[in-house]
Parts: sequence; structure tokens; C-alpha cells
Amino acid sequence: MVAMFQEDNGTSSVASSPLQVFSTMTLTRPTLLPSPSSPFHSLKDLKPEERGLYLIHLLLTCANHVASGSLQNANAALEQLSLLSSPDGDTMQRVAAYFTEALAIRILKSWPGLYKALNATQTRTNNVSEVFHVRRLFFDMFPILKVSYLLTNRAILEAMEGEKMVHVIDLDASEPAQWLALLQAFNSRPEGPPHLRITGVHHQKEVLDQMAHRLIEEAEKLDIPFQFNPVVSSLECLNVEQLRVKTGEALAVSSVLQLHNFLASDMSNNNGHSLSGDSASSLPLSNSGKIDRFLNAIWGLSPKIMVVTEQDSDHNGSTVMERLLESLYTYAALFDCLETKVPRTSQDRIKVEKMLFGEEIKSIIACEGSERRERHEKLEKWSQRIDLAGFGNVPLSYYGMLQARRLLQGYGFDGYRIKEESGCAVICWQDRPLYSVSAWRCRK
Repeated sequence: MVAMFQEDNGTSSVASSPLQVFSTMTLTRPTLLPSPSSPFHSLKDLKPEERGLYLIHLLLTCANHVASGSLQNANAALEQLSLLSSPDGDTMQRVAAYFTEALAIRILKSWPGLYKALNATQTRTNNVSEVFHVRRLFFDMFPILKVSYLLTNRAILEAMEGEKMVHVIDLDASEPAQWLALLQAFNSRPEGPPHLRITGVHHQKEVLDQMAHRLIEEAEKLDIPFQFNPVVSSLECLNVEQLRVKTGEALAVSSVLQLHNFLASDMSNNNGHSLSGDSASSLPLSNSGKIDRFLNAIWGLSPKIMVVTEQDSDHNGSTVMERLLESLYTYAALFDCLETKVPRTSQDRIKVEKMLFGEEIKSIIACEGSERRERHEKLEKWSQRIDLAGFGNVPLSYYGMLQARRLLQGYGFDGYRIKEESGCAVICWQDRPLYSVSAWRCRK
């Protein structure tokens, strides 16, 4: 196959990337383009666009061999992938580097003894400040969380109009910027600010302490009656009694990139590792135990508004091939976002790609059972789940959507767009959906 491309002087766009051309190729049971015995120096001579196509084909080929248990052929593909991919190259080289690592780990996990021996001396870094730093880098480099926080706050403000006592539950209390903006917005209400209580849920006390300090300081400056209720707990272990919801409060719930973790909890009894995939992965919506119980518990608190932000991708397929095909497009788009804004040599960019996206890719491709945490699903599926739990959709307001679009324009994020889908917002890179924001209220 011969494909013609235009040189792009070091930048890329998903609209013209190898992924767009490759989508027209046959994706079932792929085979290596050159034979594995081809001299590797000839592969290094490929032009960037040809190399991008070849990397995609190699990844699909390798995943196919891994799924079928043909490890000798998988090894040959991995050898070529390792030669052509690079964590500091162009978009496709960087994406391929992390998918290559994930496929290699998946193979190793089929020999548990070997995998454990190789990792026996590895120390897992769980540095709170480093994790927080990477999250802050994601906030700065992408408009995703900015848009999510803006739309969430707008929905809360509109739902709480006229309320004198407001309680907001943050299911991932790691970023004070969202609530600093809400404090300022409440302070500007014509009727004056309400008595505001924010309950923050996070598994690390240090993160909650930092948030409490920032919010209390801002509330005192604005002279707003304010309380912060820290709950040190993972979301899976959360007891709703810890949220201390009181009679007479108007309640709002904010969930940013958290609910998909409950889909992994539903697999707690399925930890076996298969090279081909997790046959029980795509549970029926009516039998999705932990997520349903959690949503039902939140419904029992009778929130006036619940705003949910999730990845808008189908990364919860039952086979590794399904997940690789879908996630390859998603992460190529995310890496491409960075390619257009951040220099390739930026250490901060490399941190986000490795410590955030790279870890997500490993979870999606290398892991199964309860270990596979990143079970992203499309907005349509989340809408069904939340509807079944007794919530009705609250369309995001025209003003909120207008503000979100202006935010994108104001920050100069060319290539991003927001589309409306059944009253919800879908944040896209070019035409590729990446994240969704939806608002809900209890149906009585």
C-alpha cells in the first residue's frame, strides 16, 4: 500500500495523521508488512509518515499474536517496535513506545513467576507531591479539566439558585482550583453567598489538608461562611455516612474521572490472566454490582444536582484487540494535542505522557480482572447506568456551553471543540471524542 502525505514541519494533526489513513485498511488479523528478517537499517530509513503507518500495523500485528498465544511472532514484532518507537520522538513514535511496553508486560504476566521475579526489587513510587504535580501538569497542558470544572460549577450555581445552605461533595478532592472559582461565583450572587460546606473525598490526607488550607483561606478573604469536611478514604471503601449530609442542605455531587474505577471493582473475583482478554469484562448494565450500589447510595442522599466527567471512550472491551484498536485512536489524539502545544524535549510533557497516559495504557492493555482499573466507557453507556440508578438528565445550559467554548478560544486551544450530545458536553480533539460532562438530578 502506498500513501501520500504532506510534510508538517514537526507538528501533527489527528485529521491528517497515519491513524486516519490506517482506518481505511483491513484491521482484522493483520500481518507484518516487511518480513521479520528484513534488515533493521532499512526500517530506520522510513519517512515519518510511513513509519507512523508501519508502527500502527506492527502494534495491531503484535496484539494479534499476543492474543493468539503466538509468542515467537509477537517477539519479532516487539523487536521491530522497540527499534522504531521512542518516548521522545514524534506523536506515533511516542504512542507506540507506551503500547509496546504494555504488550510486553502483558506477555510477561502470562508467566507470573517470571513477572514477579523481574519486579521483585522494583520500588513503586507513590510520592504524593509527584502525583499531584503530574495532575497539575495535565490541568495546565490540556483544557479538559478547566472545561469540566467550569461546566460543573455552572450547573451547581444554577441548581442552587436561592439556596441558603449548600453542601458540595467532591469525589476526588485533589484540585482546589475548581472550588476556588465556585467560592468566587457564589460571592457574586445578587442574593449573596450561601453557607457553603464542601466534603472532599481522597485516599491521601496530605492532599485533603492542602485543599482545606487553600479553600478556608479564600473563604475568609471573601467573608463567606464555609466549612471543609475531609474524608480520608478510597471511593470504593467510602461509607456514605462519612459524608455527613444534613437535613436542610441543598446537596451537589461532583465526580471527575472517578466512576469508571467501580467497573474494575466488579471484577474482584476474576483475577486470572489470559493473553487473549477478560471474557467477563463487558458486564450487562443490570449486573454491574459495585457501580450500581454506589450510584444507588448517592441517589439515596437526594442531591439536587450530580455532575459527572468521564473519558468518552470504549476501553472496556472483552478482548485485548478490541481495547487496543479503540485506545490507540484515543491516545494518539491526546499525544497529538501535546504535539501541537508543547516542545518534544519538554520534561513536563514526558512526565504527563509516561506517568499519566502511559500508566493508563498499561492498565488497559496489560491488565485483566480487578487489576484493570482504567475501564473507560462512552457517554451513552454512562447515561444508561445513571438513568437506571434513578437519575434524570439535566441539560447543560446554553450559557454554560457558551462559556466553555469561549474558554477554549481564550486559551488558544486550536483543534479542540465541544459538541452537545443529548444535553451533555463532549470535549473533542478535531473529530475525536475524548471526555464527556453530564449533569443529573434525582427522579422522585
